[in-house]
Amino acid sequence: MNWFPLSRKHWSTSKFLALFLCSCFLIISCGGSPTNQQTGSLSSSNSNRLTIGTTLKPRTLDPADAYELAASNIHYSLGDRLYTYKLGTSELVPQLATAMPIISKDGLTYTIPLRQGVVFHDNTPFNAEAMAFSLRRFIENGGKPSSLLEGLVDSIEPSGEYELTIKLKNPFAAFPALLAFSGTCAVSPNAYEIGSGKFEPTKFVGTGPYKLVKFSPNGIRLDVFEEYWGKKPANQGLNVQILTNSANLFNSIKTGAVDIGYQSLDPDQILSLQKGAASGGWQVIESPSNNINYMVLNTQMAPLDKPEVRQAIAAIVNRKLINERVLRKQAAPAFSIIPTSFDVSKPTFKDAYGDGNIAKAKELLAKAGFTKNNPLTLEIWYSSGSATRQQLASLLKEYAAQKLGGIVEIQPQTVESANFFGNLGKGVYQSALVDWYPDFSDPDNFIQPLVSCTKGSEGKGCEAGASRSQGSFYYSDRMNKLIQQQRQESDPAARKQIFAEIQELLAKDVPLIPLWQPKEYAFAQSGLKNVQ
Repeated sequence: MNWFPLSRKHWSTSKFLALFLCSCFLIISCGGSPTNQQTGSLSSSNSNRLTIGTTLKPRTLDPADAYELAASNIHYSLGDRLYTYKLGTSELVPQLATAMPIISKDGLTYTIPLRQGVVFHDNTPFNAEAMAFSLRRFIENGGKPSSLLEGLVDSIEPSGEYELTIKLKNPFAAFPALLAFSGTCAVSPNAYEIGSGKFEPTKFVGTGPYKLVKFSPNGIRLDVFEEYWGKKPANQGLNVQILTNSANLFNSIKTGAVDIGYQSLDPDQILSLQKGAASGGWQVIESPSNNINYMVLNTQMAPLDKPEVRQAIAAIVNRKLINERVLRKQAAPAFSIIPTSFDVSKPTFKDAYGDGNIAKAKELLAKAGFTKNNPLTLEIWYSSGSATRQQLASLLKEYAAQKLGGIVEIQPQTVESANFFGNLGKGVYQSALVDWYPDFSDPDNFIQPLVSCTKGSEGKGCEAGASRSQGSFYYSDRMNKLIQQQRQESDPAARKQIFAEIQELLAKDVPLIPLWQPKEYAFAQSGLKNVQ
């Protein structure tokens, strides 16, 4: 979410959360009366400041090292990138660039014209040298998100005072979308250094509509940047209150202690706030999300090494029931790992297995040799910090027991968050409940980081690569070739055909099972106008 007309799509803990895509877009103006309640050390008597409540606590604000949703939310208010997203869409539009890139015929060279008359928060002029510095630093300092560009970019050079030329090692159709990732924003060359590990976690000097005034464990203060090149915020600044848990955020919204509450609330809290909005005096802002919740299956661990067992589990899943019982109808069922917001998305899991298709599941289980006397035992692991996944695992256990007559025994298992994510790539779990927040708005980012493999075989599975780190250990030579093809294909129609085959193959091989696309919710006090 953004506190000013800057759009973005959102991402999660499943990959230490690379966030980058916007699921909720907010435009906020202070035509009403934001709260004057005290907000600790960040409080202000100025009624034209906004107080934002969230439970997300940034580890660092350095864009070259931040790879979490908490920091990305702040970056979109403090910084600008070459490209951003048209409000409410996944359409790229220029931001610090003045036009979309000119791409060479071989797909390797991108020439980008840059905006003039822009200055950083420290009054350093913005130009091609500054943009090149920012992108080189993003790569060379070796932070968590550096891998997004490190293996892809060959060189970044100014080709004029306000023109940038980027050369790639290999063609990549989605490269412009990468330049909208929050960490690729411009930073002042006078405030940062290039060098491995040279990070500035507590400061941010960019070109955005707000400038950083204070960053503490309990909150962040942003003031309007008066020299901003674009449209200035209608408010005079933001106080971001970092709350310790969802219960505190819930109460802060209800009592009016915050003007806007956003991330993270559980489904019951959201439902309560929805029902109480009219009488309580707050607005409900709802938006579809681009993140996907799914179940990953370890294709190398018996009995999930049998495709028909994985297919049976896919048939068992009843998304409608999950949405009603666990999510309180705050999600949309997902039948592809690629969200429906992309025109390449196809409901291949629905086509192959339906939804809660018990007859199909029994047929596949029988084929695999499982009966009431020889039941399939399935461990489903999840992070102990997620009440939603706890409820989901319990529901799946109950549903299988009721519908399958003892053929399947589901055993929910939980472990502390750090160990859970650390163990995914070690082959410890049969299956696990996770989610994915993309780094950039392209369907490639829902495929390549989840199911590609750089080293492996059909027999041994993935020995090195994304599918190993994500816990499926899936290896498919055909899948790897399709991934490379779509990355290099510049024709949208041809690329769509490749993604169709990718989704068909995933539904057949089932290294993962898409479950739902959540909706994003923010809650704003009634005095605020133009909150979208």
